[in-house]
Amino acid sequence: MSKNVLRIENATMQFGGVVAVDNLNLEINQGEIVALIGPNGAGKTTAFNVTTGVYQPTNGAVWFNGEKIIENHPQGKMKKLYKGENDGKYTHVLAPTPDKITKLGMARTFQNIRLWKSQTVFNNVLIAKHCRTTAGVASAIFRLNRREEERQRQEVLELLEVVGLADVKDELATSLPYGKQRRLEIARALAAEPTLLLLDEPAAGMNPQETDELTAFIGEIRDKFNLTIFLIEHHMNLVMNISDRIYVLDFGKLIAEGTPAEIQNNKRVIDAYLGVAEDA
Repeated sequence: MSKNVLRIENATMQFGGVVAVDNLNLEINQGEIVALIGPNGAGKTTAFNVTTGVYQPTNGAVWFNGEKIIENHPQGKMKKLYKGENDGKYTHVLAPTPDKITKLGMARTFQNIRLWKSQTVFNNVLIAKHCRTTAGVASAIFRLNRREEERQRQEVLELLEVVGLADVKDELATSLPYGKQRRLEIARALAAEPTLLLLDEPAAGMNPQETDELTAFIGEIRDKFNLTIFLIEHHMNLVMNISDRIYVLDFGKLIAEGTPAEIQNNKRVIDAYLGVAEDA
């Protein structure tokens, strides 16, 4: 039986009167590539932000490798941690910061590329290694732990070789073609040594050739790094060719879940999403 890596349980994210994610439940097992799709504004990136600690959910929980890492039950029927100021109810909140979640083994990319523009390809990945350092702040400042520094630099070189960026390691990140910038962003996430990798629209802005290359690349890194991958994507060819299972959101609600074949033949999904152009 496959190990459950990620479980989102009754997750709701509300911004004032807008419910961006509405009682979301999903599971991802070890080694799977699972896609979350839906129209623009369906709540996909909000679901990612809840999963990675960027947002504290209005309600619900996130489990990672069998451990509850995020929880918010505002009605207070869970363990009574502190008392609400006004309503007399109790609230149970478990809200680690994104960097702590990264250290647990969960890394992500963003829909908009977020490279360090003034840094080289090599330094972009080296900086991302920081969350895995065992040296203290003083060691980092005064360069006392040269052994660890050398180890990390060697690991970055090896990672760049694996992802096909070793030949451009000394170039500024922003000088790379768009497809390679996307690949560099994924390399930075891999530098955190995740077991679960979340990719937010990795093919956004890519031409068909770059998208085909990315599709193959995602499969390669899943196998090479023994990853479980959770992705948001609008390019249906990529989603259908690489996903083991697919979840579909519409207006924050989960409307379908299944294999690519099942999703392609789901009338509700076709009406909500697949029946319109990819870029609509």
